[in-house]
Amino acid sequence: MRAQQMIATHPHVRGSTNDALIRCLEECYSCAQTCISCADACLGEQMVQQLTQCIRLNLDCADVCAATGSIATRRTGSNEEIIRQMLKVCEMACRLCGEECERHAGMHEHCRVCAESCRRCERACAEAIRSMAA
Repeated sequence: MRAQQMIATHPHVRGSTNDALIRCLEECYSCAQTCISCADACLGEQMVQQLTQCIRLNLDCADVCAATGSIATRRTGSNEEIIRQMLKVCEMACRLCGEECERHAGMHEHCRVCAESCRRCERACAEAIRSMAA
């Protein structure tokens, strides 16, 4: 909600916002936080060696989501192609991380929660890409 309010006040936007893109950047930031938290929880598990790939994908996904959210937030100038490409990379990172977390969801609740967040962000990225289609 705050992102919508803030972006709508930008002088280059003048109230005309891409709601799908704004929902996506909010999901990106939420997913980044969730992935960082999941990676940290994985590190606390007794069998951490079996979660190495999950931790790696959590951290990669968190970084990609945070960068995508930042780039999608900027409205000065135009960089539509970079935004589109970042959304595609974010969609893929969320898919891969979600798949890995789903493998561990039966044993680790934090992985289940993270997988759901990744899936929401993956869908939001796909919707934002469609909303930007020329």
